[in-house]
Amino acid sequence: MAADLTGAAWRKSSLSGSSGGNCVEVTVVDTPESGAGPLHVVRDSKGPDGPKLFLTRAGWDAFVGGVKLGELDL
Repeated sequence: MAADLTGAAWRKSSLSGSSGGNCVEVTVVDTPESGAGPLHVVRDSKGPDGPKLFLTRAGWDAFVGGVKLGELDL
């Protein structure tokens, strides 16, 4: 994915302060050239220059739903 993330406003949960650094950050970028609409981009807060996960709205909804249900707990 070649989305321009320069100046992106990354956010993380206010509850992540007590997690010992195990946090993810998210931003939303507009990608009109992809035809997918806005994409939610997720990254590891400890490695902001590392890999990123790009999700469509449907993918984001499924990801958040899985987190809320505990489906992604280790």
